[in-house]
Parts: sequence; structure tokens; C-alpha cells
Amino acid sequence: MHLTIDYRTDYRFSCPQQRIIQLLRVTPGSHAGQTVVEWSIDVGCDARLRSHVDGYGNKVTMIYVPGPVDHLSISVWGEVFTEDTAGVVRDADEPLKPEIYLRSTPLSAVSPEIAAFAHRAAQVERDRLSWLHLLNREIHRRLSFDTDKTDVETDAATAFAAGHGVCQDFAHIFLAAARAEGTPARYVSGHLFRRDGADRQPAAHAWVEAWVDHLGWVGFDPTNGICADDAYIRVATGLDYAQAAPLSGARTGGGEESLAVDVHVTMAQSQQQN
Repeated sequence: MHLTIDYRTDYRFSCPQQRIIQLLRVTPGSHAGQTVVEWSIDVGCDARLRSHVDGYGNKVTMIYVPGPVDHLSISVWGEVFTEDTAGVVRDADEPLKPEIYLRSTPLSAVSPEIAAFAHRAAQVERDRLSWLHLLNREIHRRLSFDTDKTDVETDAATAFAAGHGVCQDFAHIFLAAARAEGTPARYVSGHLFRRDGADRQPAAHAWVEAWVDHLGWVGFDPTNGICADDAYIRVATGLDYAQAAPLSGARTGGGEESLAVDVHVTMAQSQQQN
């Protein structure tokens, strides 16, 4: 598919800020099945931008904004060609060994309930790939998608016990379950083209990749119960949300902050006309 992404983030502050620093993981890389044609980041005020690649292989942009400023707008736009690789990720920048992704984190720590859930599934499906597909389906079946019950600090155990959450929570539960049975798994943030026509979304998407011998990394989306296909655009990976979040930062100036996010993922006009 030929996809376009228009991703806008607006911060407003109740009083002028003296300084703002933002870390952005919003720039995807090219690999087999994903070719970035064009990508840009625009900041709606005077700012300095510095780019680098982090330890996970993610493209990172640092934004430094001098004050006083009471509003910060960040616009990301790009075009990407995607192909369906049945979830298998090849030729991506891989600075770390898969074993690193066996590490637990506070957000993805396994609970006794998640460990038991993962082990029961492993008794049903002995083949590792089949077991991962079963985990994906069962997490999708057991949890309800609810944007009002969790936040970015909710961990896997809490979301699993509650039985609901957002894509971040579904991903953290999958990570905990996979690692509990000795399978490396990592968090992925990116974008999803909605085939149901819902091209405007309130946030970026999240899913996971698990390591399968003889295949490599394979993408699973427990929120939708499917493998990642040509509707998915990979942007960043990490041990959990904290290492792959699209935006994070700090500010000096006090007061309250409000945040509005608008993500628009569509097919390019050239493909719509075909």
C-alpha cells in the first residue's frame, strides 16, 4: 500500500514556559516490506532540532524550545510504501540481540495470573509460532478495548486483572506472557491504516514483535487479534512503552498542560484512483 501519515500534536500551557525539551520517536526506517518515501517534522515556533539513533535502533529527534512559550505544535507528515510480509520483519536495523528482549520492566512485569495464562496456552500449542498466534487471539478475546480505564503508567498485571485497556496495555500483556515462557518480545509503536474507514485516530498505535527461530521477528497485534500486515507502519521499538513512546519530554515554567493528538492515516490519492 501507498500510505500517507499526518500526525499532529498540540501542547497548551496555562502559563508561559521558560524552556521545553521534547524527545520524538516519530520517524520510521525503511526495511523489507516498508519503504519511507518522504518524511518531515515541523515545529510551530522557534526551535532547534537534533537527530540521532538510539540504542534500540530508533530514529530520535530532540527538540529544544526557548521560552517564553505558551503553545507548542508539532506536525509530522510522510509517505510510506508497505507490503504484506505476514508479520515477518527483515532487514531492519537490529543493534541488539534478541535475548535482550527477555528482560522484564515495571510496565511489562509478569504476574502469577499472566504466567499461568501463558503456560496454559503453551500446553495447547507446543509449536512456538502457533503458541504466539494463540496468545495473540486469546489476549484479543479476553480484554475489552476501553480508552477510559488505563493510562500510560498502567502495568500489564493491572490491565490483565481488570480485563480492559488500550493498545499499549494489550501489548504489555503480550510481552509479559511471551517472556514468561522464554520468548524474546518487544514493544512496537507506529501507525495503523484502518480498513474500516476510520482514518482519523486519537493516538498512534502499538503492537509487539516476538522472536521465532528460523523466522526472526514477527509482528503480532493483540488489540486486533492479527499479525501485522501492509496496514502497519513500524516506527520505534523497545522493551516497553517507555522506550518506544512517540513523544516524551520536560518543561520549565510550572502551570498546567493540555495535550491534543490527531493522527490521520490514509491511502495516497494515486492508489485510491487505481
